[in-house]
Amino acid sequence: MTALRISNRDARHLWLAAHGLAATPTGQVDPISLVRNLGFVQLDTIQVVARAHHHILWSRNQNYREPMLDTLLAKDRSVFEHFTHDASVLPMEFLPMWQRQFRRMKEKTERSSWYGGKPSADLRDAIKRRIADEGPLSTHAFDTKIEGPKEMWRRPPHKQALDYMWYSGELATSHRDGFTKYYDLSDRVFPAELRDQKMADRDQIDWLCWAALDRIGSGTLGEVRKFWDAVDVKEVSKWAAREAKALISVEVQSADGRWTKAIACPDIETRLQNCPAPTSRLRILNPFDPAIRDRTRLKRLFGFDYTVEMFVPAQKRQWGYYVFPLLEGSRFVGRIEAKADRSSGTLNVLNYWPEPKVAHTAKRAEKLDAELSRFSRLAGLDSVIWLCAR
Repeated sequence: MTALRISNRDARHLWLAAHGLAATPTGQVDPISLVRNLGFVQLDTIQVVARAHHHILWSRNQNYREPMLDTLLAKDRSVFEHFTHDASVLPMEFLPMWQRQFRRMKEKTERSSWYGGKPSADLRDAIKRRIADEGPLSTHAFDTKIEGPKEMWRRPPHKQALDYMWYSGELATSHRDGFTKYYDLSDRVFPAELRDQKMADRDQIDWLCWAALDRIGSGTLGEVRKFWDAVDVKEVSKWAAREAKALISVEVQSADGRWTKAIACPDIETRLQNCPAPTSRLRILNPFDPAIRDRTRLKRLFGFDYTVEMFVPAQKRQWGYYVFPLLEGSRFVGRIEAKADRSSGTLNVLNYWPEPKVAHTAKRAEKLDAELSRFSRLAGLDSVIWLCAR
């Protein structure tokens, strides 16, 4: 059969709609639905303006505020924290389909020198006894020391043990104080009706692959695999073979006019017919936003070459430490470097780079000013100050 061809324009619209970036980000906010629709939200410690997880949710509905995610985690127990491609929050209802990922991460830590291998059973038991008796504890409640040279990335034994048990699902994040994580016994965090569900590995793999494809609309097998990073290459290939009759073969046009073979969800034609044109609002996206996480696909689909440089030495950076992409409609129109000065209550704009062939018109400047003002309110700031040429 001839593959369905998806034009670059339609592919961009489909991608933004699938990632919750097509509609105007207003209205009543339902944070658990935002997390569920995305599949997961990446956590990150860096707080230049707002931490990544809060910024990502705010980009979908700008009535979102930071305490809402804390409530989902600590009070409602409607999300849990674990590892996708990185530390993330996921809907609690996904727990039965995440059991093999606990096992995968446990095995990964045991064979990895970076993670420190398998901590001693005595230390793990001692930590769990303290948590059982005292309630949720953070790493600050323990005082074991690193033995030998203090090399980069080495952690004290108690931190290795806490991480190991968190990866394996023995411990779970109870709540956070700021960004400090408190660990509790998973039995006291995960609802029994979800925790005790038994699901065959193959069924979990099938769910993970279908759920990934549902959230991206179309993609290569590699892009399906990378969505959760919870299945391996052979597993996703076997899934595609099993589901060959249901999957739709497509070719997706790149920004440069070339075509990429991919697979799509069974209702792809209906999605394309009903896909709305994205709002013309200009948005400031987070560097860890799921819509731009795959930099290769981002460049292929939107012609936008974007790299995070916070881990690049300052003298080697092309742009800056923490630079935000600017999305207008279905086009990336520039990037901006902004930083919160909480002592003065200002959002300082340090640098601004329009994309080549993108005119900085008065209308676009007005949209950017409006978005910067909204962004400052997310961070609890009062005003915006430009410290660079506009």
